[in-house]
Amino acid sequence: MKNLQTPFRYDFVGSFLRPEELKKARTEFEAGKITAEELRAVEDTCILKLVEKQKAAGYHVITDGEFRRATWHLDFMWGFQGVGHSKTETGLPFHGEAAMIDDTYLTGKVSVDRHPFVEHFKFIKALEDENTVAKQTIPAPAQFLEQMIMPFALDNTKKYYENTDELVTDIAREYQKVIADLYEAGCRNIQLDDCSFGMLVDPRACALFGTDEAGLEKIKEQLLEINNLAIEGKPDDLVINTHVCRGNFHSTYASSGAYDSVAKTLFARENVSAYYLEFDDERSGGFESLAEVSGEKKVVLGLITTKSPVLEEKEKVIARIYEAAKYVPLDRLYLSPQCGFASCEIGNKLTEEEQWAKLKLVREIAEEVWGK
Repeated sequence: MKNLQTPFRYDFVGSFLRPEELKKARTEFEAGKITAEELRAVEDTCILKLVEKQKAAGYHVITDGEFRRATWHLDFMWGFQGVGHSKTETGLPFHGEAAMIDDTYLTGKVSVDRHPFVEHFKFIKALEDENTVAKQTIPAPAQFLEQMIMPFALDNTKKYYENTDELVTDIAREYQKVIADLYEAGCRNIQLDDCSFGMLVDPRACALFGTDEAGLEKIKEQLLEINNLAIEGKPDDLVINTHVCRGNFHSTYASSGAYDSVAKTLFARENVSAYYLEFDDERSGGFESLAEVSGEKKVVLGLITTKSPVLEEKEKVIARIYEAAKYVPLDRLYLSPQCGFASCEIGNKLTEEEQWAKLKLVREIAEEVWGK
């Protein structure tokens, strides 16, 4: 098991349900009842227990479950200079429920010194063994850009950046610094989590981005450009993959639509090694778009949902894997849940026991299809 690299035949996206003791500690910290050091001690303990469970489940990738974050993406942005946040009053519109996560916006030019996620990674890196490798999940540069150019943020962003191209340059440059620091800390597997392309495929995309079809095409190119710029010049032994979904908050979603309209951009031209893709229900469309996956890139099929505790039928999942193999060879296909179990602290609507049952199912199906 030397030179372990993601993805693995059975894999997971990254986030896990927060244990009650961690939720309690974070609530107490926010109320000023415990110190940052006391909170970190609880985080450390919970992460150690989580990694033990990941290994016991037979997985070859380990993560910290995103236990040190409130959200999968915003905490990372808060680690940059020029980014501020405040408690939201309206939240973000998800299907049937608003995601009450902090409003996040620019307060100046974007830059970064030593990003706190580098220290987070060092903790998980130390837990690797001969059978496991640590993966660092961060929001894609495109996600960072989207956060600042959506209609609700654009007027504020223009106070600091006259045009989007300047913002693209700054974000990509600073991401390169973070990626270099993670590499120096021993990281060899990075996952860029990206809902921006998932928003572009939605039938309401023009309204969501406040533009017309021509404008949408320009945004699509900017999202591709910023991701590719950020990973340009990476070391050869650093694996960078991406995960694309349509929102994952408290078992609900933000957008819908097949990958067809972004396939020639995302699948053909993004310079990543693998795509972790949401395919757990009809909102993601069919597999035809996978024909655009270029070169020897790998595809991790997110066929097991984290939004429901109901276990999928093995035979149906296996049939879907072989259906996808019509477009990408079976030896370049992998299996995982469609997203994390707790993209935000609130988590999805299932129990920890049900979470591990899902991962057990992923492994069983993968071993049946590809062998042990």
